Amino acid sequence: MSKLTPMMQQYKEIKEEYKDAILFFRLGDFYEMFFDDALIASKILNIALTGRDCGLKERAPMCGVPYHSCQSYIAKLIENGYKVAICEQLEDPSKAKGIVKRDVVKVITPGTVTDENMLDDKRNNYLLSIFEGQDGFGIAYIDITTGEFYMSEIDDQNMQSKLIDEIAKIHPSEIISNQKFTENKKIVNFIKDIMDVYLTCYDEWAFEYHRAKKRLLDYLGVITLDGYGCSGKRKGISAAGALMEYVYQTQKSTLKHINGINFYSVEDYMMLDIATRLNLEITQTMRGKQKKGSLLWVLDKTNTSMGARMMRKWIEQPLLDIHNITMRLDGVEELKDNMIQRENLKDLLSNIYDIERLMGKISAGTVNAKDFIALKQSIAVLPDIKALLSSFDSELLKKYFDSLDTLEDIYKVIDEAIIDDPPNNITEGGIIKAGYNAEVDELRKAGKLGKEWIASLEKNEKQKTGIKTLKVGFNKVFGYYIEVTKSYYSLVPDYFIRKQTLANAERYVTPELKEMEFKILGAEEKVVKLEYDLFSDIRQRISKEIHRIKSVSEIIACIDCLFSFAQVADVNQYIKPELNNSSYIDIKGGRHPVVEKTIKNQLFVKNDTYLDSNNDRLCILTGPNMAGKSTYMRQVALITLLAQIGCFVPADKADLCITDRIFTRVGASDDLSSGQSTFMVEMIELANILNNATENSLVILDEIGRGTSTFDGLSIAWAAIEYISDKNRIGAKTLFATHYHELTELEGIIDGVKNYCISVKEEGEDIIFLRKIKRGGADKSFGIQVAKLAGLPQSVIKRAEEILNHLESKDINKNNIKDAIAVSVENNDAKDEQIDMYEYQYREIVDYIKNIDILDTTPLEAMNILNKLINKANNI
Repeated sequence: MSKLTPMMQQYKEIKEEYKDAILFFRLGDFYEMFFDDALIASKILNIALTGRDCGLKERAPMCGVPYHSCQSYIAKLIENGYKVAICEQLEDPSKAKGIVKRDVVKVITPGTVTDENMLDDKRNNYLLSIFEGQDGFGIAYIDITTGEFYMSEIDDQNMQSKLIDEIAKIHPSEIISNQKFTENKKIVNFIKDIMDVYLTCYDEWAFEYHRAKKRLLDYLGVITLDGYGCSGKRKGISAAGALMEYVYQTQKSTLKHINGINFYSVEDYMMLDIATRLNLEITQTMRGKQKKGSLLWVLDKTNTSMGARMMRKWIEQPLLDIHNITMRLDGVEELKDNMIQRENLKDLLSNIYDIERLMGKISAGTVNAKDFIALKQSIAVLPDIKALLSSFDSELLKKYFDSLDTLEDIYKVIDEAIIDDPPNNITEGGIIKAGYNAEVDELRKAGKLGKEWIASLEKNEKQKTGIKTLKVGFNKVFGYYIEVTKSYYSLVPDYFIRKQTLANAERYVTPELKEMEFKILGAEEKVVKLEYDLFSDIRQRISKEIHRIKSVSEIIACIDCLFSFAQVADVNQYIKPELNNSSYIDIKGGRHPVVEKTIKNQLFVKNDTYLDSNNDRLCILTGPNMAGKSTYMRQVALITLLAQIGCFVPADKADLCITDRIFTRVGASDDLSSGQSTFMVEMIELANILNNATENSLVILDEIGRGTSTFDGLSIAWAAIEYISDKNRIGAKTLFATHYHELTELEGIIDGVKNYCISVKEEGEDIIFLRKIKRGGADKSFGIQVAKLAGLPQSVIKRAEEILNHLESKDINKNNIKDAIAVSVENNDAKDEQIDMYEYQYREIVDYIKNIDILDTTPLEAMNILNKLINKANNI
């Protein structure tokens, strides 16, 4: 019976523990993969698939990659949704008895990547843990490269929608969860189909509350979690504890820079659902998923990687607290108004490396001497930044001045110990400065003197022996030697001891040379080991100060964001918004922050906006396509968002209330992966808005109901307007763009509804878009003119005009569509709506009378008309 070889048996045993990962099994200078792992990896990595005798009848499929260049291969496997377990040799093969001991030293997953070549330095790489309990969700997420650790719970109304919104905000690279959550098909499908995130059902025991709590206590080295605001947060603790268990199991160590939990409530920030994030193109464009063309593209003028990541977080999480918003705005104002200090700050910030991720490398033990020099150079500018901050008066900048630690002691440690341009490798010496350690200096001196002696040996021996071609050399196998070519063998003295014979030469040693070799190599070996020990000691000393350095990195990131806001405000002529508690939005001369940066050879047309919770709750906006309705509505939403992240806004003046949520329903595309049509997607998004909006929300709706028949669509749009504008239901401030001109009749019928339209100038059969918002409703769609501008064939345009003239002559819109919609009224308890048939029939008679052409009516036709009116009246 065939039996696996001892080494393959070892492989199988280790692989059994890491079934969900590709196992990189170290053999000499290669990481080898076997069996199914080899079949998978060879295809993805496009490397040769070979075989190896394994003791079975058939050879084991095998492929491998060089250990010194494995990172690019690992990155490709991670990108394709695989985990990679790194299995190293734990002892020197030359000294091992039997099979070399091996074990997994690290598991690399999408959420635990630490290699800087696999990461985007301008965004966090989050690992998210979700625990679904009986009454809600616990969530926790972490970036192991920066040490950021957050926890929350979602257990109130609409908790599934809120969890989806939170996942969209966090945008993790990987998610772990308990078994119950994986059975939640709605959210799991969202994660896989929309977010395309790696989801793992993790061990159930890791989420057990008491075990999870103990893991957190042990990891953080505390006796209670109350100091982190986690008291009573059982679901959150279950998620966070499992997360830390997963981190420990993959990293095989405790990461010291993860030294606290930030508990937050999802209600602490403006809620933005995924549709809104996409529609407003906050961090990436809808087409192409690019940063360029997004709001982040306009705002991100940061100088540091930490600032860039913080900028993304600020944009993703607009504030709700008016005091915190005001502090940011005041800080931006001071920086904007002080250009010289701002430029000086820019120069200082540009000298700061990614301190945050350097801390992660220190904690993980992967930091090298060059990283320490980068840290030293970053610390070097902190005193100047602190001095610059001392000249400001705003509350936030003064707070940063008071809190900024200049870390002089850490600078001193690095400056005294590490040379200014060290090598990358910390195990080959040459990293410790002269004068830092006496023993290192002595060993270096001994080595230097020995090499000088050897350098003089060649000259001396040539003179003594008369061998003109004699030379002294060195290699790692034979050490130092004296080489003599064949033509001079007769001159070789007796004290030369033959060591190696070559084709045309002989190599020799002398007792003195061997003695000096021992001294030199011994000194070199000792100094390399001593330098590594000294470096390790420095790393340990600095790792004890991680909490201080993390605090500095956060302050620098925030200062960098304020600088960026000030720079953008100055260059783009943004103004400081005023904030009110009176629930109104008043914008004068508003502009779209992205569109105005992308249009060429024309000025952006400014527009005003006024919305409040009373008489101007809902604006019905009409006008043709391409006229600028969507741009206008989006700019109102973006100006609101900008103000609440503490940024100046593109307007002449802006007085804004605090908005709890922004909802957008702008455009749609078929969701083929889930079998949903455009109209279904539209209705799902509308349902989300109607179920979650409040009177403090801002709602942007564009062309509701256009994915179905005219009568159905018009009815849905009408009903949605009534529902949103009703203060007993929502009463949200709303911009509602539509092509259903009939909806303009709602002004005066529904409280709080006002009509606005986009100005258009007609010149013959052509139109010019003026892109100016004005009071009143549009009476034409100009659809055919827009089709003409789009380049439709002239024959199609001509035929469309003929059909339009025919339809208009029949008064289809006036008589049929209007008559098809009933006026809704509130019932006695103001909770439900009902169709008032009397009102409907009365309006039907009025419309009928309005359309009678009395001058073109014969006496007989007049008698028939009167008879119809009598019949209608009798039926009321």
